[in-house]
Amino acid sequence: MGTKLFLTCTVIAFLSCAQPLKADAAVGKAAYDKACKSCHGAEGKGNPAIAKMMKVEMRPLGSKEVLAKSDQDLKKNITDGMANMKPVKTLSGVEITSCVAYLRTLK
Repeated sequence: MGTKLFLTCTVIAFLSCAQPLKADAAVGKAAYDKACKSCHGAEGKGNPAIAKMMKVEMRPLGSKEVLAKSDQDLKKNITDGMANMKPVKTLSGVEITSCVAYLRTLK
């Protein structure tokens, strides 16, 4: 019983000290430039050549439809991909959270 109590206290202490992932739009821009810019364009309006090649319509990332999504939905789109977009595997959790913060600046 002593070991269980120790482990429970350790987990509670860890969770109470854990910092949430902080969003930083500057870090997000760097992550966007690294992993997203080639398809979505420098300003998030979409790369017409990529859209044509993939036979998709790319909504501008600053559009009302995209920005209406929750942060969690945007993170899921990035990590899981959507439609013809492949999942992004090159970004860390902090970079993804920050990328979403950067997307929010594209209004």
